[in-house]
Amino acid sequence: MNLYGCTIGARTRIGTFVEIQKNVLVGKDCKISSHSFLCEGVTLEDGVFIGHGVMFTNDTYPRAVNSDGGLQTEADWVVIPTLVKRHASIGSNATILPGVIIGEAAQVGAGAVVTKDVPDGAIVVGVPARIIGRVHDRSVNMQALGEVQ
Repeated sequence: MNLYGCTIGARTRIGTFVEIQKNVLVGKDCKISSHSFLCEGVTLEDGVFIGHGVMFTNDTYPRAVNSDGGLQTEADWVVIPTLVKRHASIGSNATILPGVIIGEAAQVGAGAVVTKDVPDGAIVVGVPARIIGRVHDRSVNMQALGEVQ
């Protein structure tokens, strides 16, 4: 595990081969599974679950060099923050694009690519992630699930 100037809450469990960059805030009672990457600008509120291999991004237009051809430095870009609210769950190998808010108790399916905000209690799957149901509603739209596979 690589931790770089981040804040980790009490009783949070972090798996192997996880990188958490500077200025990341992780609440208490979270679980971050192995091989996940939390870049600068990510905030996880209390009780969040992060599956294996989840990737967060913080730059909408990543580049290796700036406009004059020189290598980019921290001065060449602005961190775009991402918020994961309390008790949300993000499935293995999901990718979370910068600037989104994942709502309280929301569930992100394995392999989903989240490009926009996820409402509280929503279940999202697919590329790009789409709402197929609600956490407390047993009538998940299986037809929509079939369409994203």
